[in-house]
Amino acid sequence: MNQDIYNKLRDRIIYLEYEPGRILKEQELAKEFGVSRTPLRTVLFRLEWEHLVKILPRTGILVMELELNTITNVFEARLELEAVIGSMAAERFTKLHFNRLDELIIECDRQFDHKNPRSLADLDMGVKLLFHEAAGNPFLTEMSDRLYSLTFRLWYFNMLKMHNKEWNIEVVSIKEDLLSLCELLKANIPKKVGEARKEHLLKHLKRIRSKFLGLSDTP
Repeated sequence: MNQDIYNKLRDRIIYLEYEPGRILKEQELAKEFGVSRTPLRTVLFRLEWEHLVKILPRTGILVMELELNTITNVFEARLELEAVIGSMAAERFTKLHFNRLDELIIECDRQFDHKNPRSLADLDMGVKLLFHEAAGNPFLTEMSDRLYSLTFRLWYFNMLKMHNKEWNIEVVSIKEDLLSLCELLKANIPKKVGEARKEHLLKHLKRIRSKFLGLSDTP
């Protein structure tokens, strides 16, 4: 698989450069990237397997819509997965990992009153990467990354719509989560770290539903 084409198309999808529901044309993509349809289709099949697009015969490539029910189901799967990764990472956290976590907390402070969805997204991805590296399990990482991409699009969509007050509330929530994780990690309570990762993710889902979609936060 052409990794460069895959990365570019995936980024365009998750960062909503390709809006949900858009139809992409295979011929146009092949021309843009200067490749034949065969290597392009390998990438498209991968993106379809990841539920980011749907290949429609004789029509084109549909960028998947943002459907709340689907996203909620994905979040439910992520809850258990991230709890496992959190516990495993906590058992293997090193001084270098703690240093990086401190840097992420400092970076979080820089987000206040400076709305930049891409920057906050990078921070969130940095936290995810930190826990993946500490856990050291490539199979869990692969599953986590795949599910993360599906839920990330809805969060990013909502970030784009936030006004300043909502933005700062979101940053406060993320910082509180980071400080909580830091405290539990230093206390060397792996099970509690896993439970906290799960709890933080559930809060994240509730914020999306209640604040940005106008729905009740009742499960």
